Amino acid sequence: MHTLNLDSEEHLSPTYAGRSFSHDIPKYRLPTEGVVAEAAYQLIHDELNLDGNPALNLASFVTSWMEPQADRLAAETLAKNLIDQDEYPQSEVIHQRVVSMIGRLFHAPAHQRPTGTATIGSSEAIMLAMLAHKRTWQRRREAAGLAADRPNMVMGADVHTCWEKFARYFEVEARVVPMEEGRYTIGAEEVEPLLDERTIAVAGLLGTTFTGQMDDLRSIDALLTRVATEPGWQIPLHIDAASGGFIVPFARPEEEWDFRLPSVRSINVSNHKFGLVYPGMGTVIFRDASDLPEELVFHINYLGGDMPNYSLNFSRPSSSVILQYFAFLRLGRSGYEQIVATVLENAQALAKKLGAIDGLGLLTDGSEFPIVALRASDPLATDLTQLSHLLRERGWIVPAYTLPPNAEHITVLRMVVKENFSRDMVDMLAHDVGVSMRNLAQGSRPHRARRRPVC
Repeated sequence: MHTLNLDSEEHLSPTYAGRSFSHDIPKYRLPTEGVVAEAAYQLIHDELNLDGNPALNLASFVTSWMEPQADRLAAETLAKNLIDQDEYPQSEVIHQRVVSMIGRLFHAPAHQRPTGTATIGSSEAIMLAMLAHKRTWQRRREAAGLAADRPNMVMGADVHTCWEKFARYFEVEARVVPMEEGRYTIGAEEVEPLLDERTIAVAGLLGTTFTGQMDDLRSIDALLTRVATEPGWQIPLHIDAASGGFIVPFARPEEEWDFRLPSVRSINVSNHKFGLVYPGMGTVIFRDASDLPEELVFHINYLGGDMPNYSLNFSRPSSSVILQYFAFLRLGRSGYEQIVATVLENAQALAKKLGAIDGLGLLTDGSEFPIVALRASDPLATDLTQLSHLLRERGWIVPAYTLPPNAEHITVLRMVVKENFSRDMVDMLAHDVGVSMRNLAQGSRPHRARRRPVC
């Protein structure tokens, strides 16, 4: 990562032979004078050429392409603040429709309207859900005359870093199940020893950041259903479906992972991943209105009218919510099914080609989620971090990173296959990986750095 010297007196010098402006512009201080809009645009546009190509970015799950009509809607709604429900009432109506559609996609109880809200991303959605479960646990303990301090939550080492943030920011003990060789997810067997009367929730993952797998959600649900009877611990299961929430309902609709499991009380999803909208947007859905304590919902009127608000942020763009509604109308269930089937097919095709390259072994083959994860057959002979660097020279952005404890000795190369990654690009990437592997076998291996995956 490039380190900025914010005390530097460096300047942006005139470009294009001074056609647009003739004076230097400081890089880290507000300029004394401005420049014409076209000059400012060109300076920034040219500098951004140094960024990676989104079409070749297999590190990120985030949507990088939408149709031109969506781009027009985004531009038309940039000035609309979603929080201003009185000024932009139809945007709030669309927001409620989106929440309802997602809730019903996740089999929220049919007898009531789905309860939830759009968020800036899954990180905010997870924090809102866990705050609700923490407060519900506290109130239940207080009503029973029991101590309501020292709450804990149980999760696997396969969670996104935002779970660690929640634990640290909101003072909840994180009881983490470590990974181990051959097991990169969690199930009831790993969760049960960590539960007690102070557990506010268990996190289950539908698609992990590290390896593109899912936790054994049905076994965890059965465990929590059992402990609710004996010894009587009411522990909710929260499903982090950031990556898989828009994959499984369309690829394997019969699979029970959502509100069909009785202990699942909340679910988050990243709409800006396979929901096929630009960043940043997530959604949190609760099984029942009672799962969201009313005291956490703020009612404000200084923008006009009564506006209930449940968020960590306040002002936020409405464009992402509008774009999700566009995608739902544009594609429908059949459209999402077709896109998900295609990305899974492309991911499996990529996995097959890469798995056939000498020196690489598959951890995941793209059959469950459009994610291909590889490890070196012989880590002493193949440095995946260097392979990542060699691929970057060809324009491909493919992360290499070590797994969390107790599997930190394993380095993984992970690729996310998205809608705009064609079969032709599969062939090109596989070719470049093969060439890079041969080049790597002929060269030296630099020191390997520990990195977290991008998501």
